[in-house]
Amino acid sequence: MFFRPLLAPVLAFVFSLPAAAECVGTDLFDAMPKAEQVRLESAAHSVPFAQGLLFRATKGDQEITLAGTYHLPDARHDALSAQVGDALSRASALLVEAGPEEEARLQKAMTTDPSLMFSSGKTLPDLLSEEDWQMTKAALARHGMPAFLAAKMRPAFVAMTLSLPPCAVEDIAKGGKGLDKLLMDGAEARDVPVEALEPWDTVFTLFNAITEQEALEMLRAAVIGAPLADDMGVTMGDLYFRGEPRIIWELAREQAVAGGMDPAEVERQMKLSEDLLMVARNRKWFPKIEAAAEKGAVVVAVGALHLSGNDGLLKMLADDGWTIERLDG
Repeated sequence: MFFRPLLAPVLAFVFSLPAAAECVGTDLFDAMPKAEQVRLESAAHSVPFAQGLLFRATKGDQEITLAGTYHLPDARHDALSAQVGDALSRASALLVEAGPEEEARLQKAMTTDPSLMFSSGKTLPDLLSEEDWQMTKAALARHGMPAFLAAKMRPAFVAMTLSLPPCAVEDIAKGGKGLDKLLMDGAEARDVPVEALEPWDTVFTLFNAITEQEALEMLRAAVIGAPLADDMGVTMGDLYFRGEPRIIWELAREQAVAGGMDPAEVERQMKLSEDLLMVARNRKWFPKIEAAAEKGAVVVAVGALHLSGNDGLLKMLADDGWTIERLDG
């Protein structure tokens, strides 16, 4: 269902998962011929609100500030965090995907309930061909994960690990913070309540919706794309801070095809991934966001890919009579 070039941007922009330090590598978008860059830009910009990271929505005397976040730590977050600070100071609440309470429950569950990450059935060597398992072991070694441990894990979670740049995995426990975490710190300092838009176990609910076959396809694709993980990490960060998160989505499509995947299969997986990870969640969040705004000005900080597109939060707000203004460019 998911493939490696897509999974990393999805995790970085639509899940509040632990991650870590800045990566060093090649910006894959900048390395493309100019004509290819223009083509991807055109595709990315064809959807509503494709550019930008910070917006204000107003409706009568109601106000919502929306910040599209990047969940991986980066020193460049400081400028945007400061820009959101004014809105946060007058906000009645900060709405995020997962707040401190949800994160604590998630961490506790992952350490006390092995069934969330580990399979009680066949191991990966049983499920994969010998060639695929050897390739998986090599990719795991680059990420510092013992093969004997990964062999017992659910395929989706192994793929999730391989989707993160090795440089991030190396520093994952050092406490680096993405924009959402920085804004939660800012809310705490201002005594602004932090409210979660979804339950702590959402990530497990979503991965439980993936069949075993889909999870194995996801893992195979993650293994194929693993050598570019650091480069993709650099590329995602650079495009995000240019206010171009939607190009990351299109680049993921391009990289999947370039990596040998069938274009029709890529389109199928893109559609399924968008529906499961973004559209369905946006529709659940939207009434909660509007209800919160009725009580006072709010700041919404969610993965940047949730804002854009025909089913993005900004289009949903505009369709419901809100006036949208970009604040960062």
